[in-house]
Amino acid sequence: MPNSTERIALFIDGANLYAAARSLGFDIDYKRLLDLFGERGKLIRAYYYTVLIEDQDYSPIRPLVDWLDYNGYTLITKPAKESSDQTGRRRIRNSTDVELAIDMLELAPHLDHILLFSGDGGFRRAVEAVQRLGVRVTLVSTTRSNPPMAADELRRQADDFIELRDLADDIKRARSAARPAPDSIPVPVEEYDDDDYDDDEYDEFEDGEEPEEQEEREAEQEEAEAEAGS
Repeated sequence: MPNSTERIALFIDGANLYAAARSLGFDIDYKRLLDLFGERGKLIRAYYYTVLIEDQDYSPIRPLVDWLDYNGYTLITKPAKESSDQTGRRRIRNSTDVELAIDMLELAPHLDHILLFSGDGGFRRAVEAVQRLGVRVTLVSTTRSNPPMAADELRRQADDFIELRDLADDIKRARSAARPAPDSIPVPVEEYDDDDYDDDEYDEFEDGEEPEEQEEREAEQEEAEAEAGS
């Protein structure tokens, strides 16, 4: 953890952090996260990176993005690119990795400590580069998921590692059966491909659905199809 005298910045790979937290069974409360690290050092910036589907009337992640933008985070977004796999399933592709790496390098001369919320091994060289500028880097991710979200090469390069599960009590969002109120923090719906955790590829949920809701809907649909075929 940074100390109270250090100038710090948070760099959050939105989809990667969401996937890591979801694998551990909790959702992130981004207000609590910002407050926690704001108390641990002199917080200069908190960046959040994500891709957005721009051609939809409603994007499930838009409420979160808007909330973050008005509540202390700097949003870096990029339009998603759609494609279809061999089964006809729509896939959402793009990445903000380059933007995150550049921002770390540009802000590094003004910082003492960077907290990188990602397990993507592709950031190893960027971490090495900011370390050469005299900045300490702490990685926030998890090795307790299956497979581990934190790449081994990135953990080895970082100066310190914070296990995301150990932060859960301080940053998790209280679960509720009801949908979040407009002034609360919603959950992003971008997620990694469960097969390979490809950081450039996301599954698309139905508009407005939480991941759990989609799973329940698909299970009900499968049961109905099985009954119809019997």
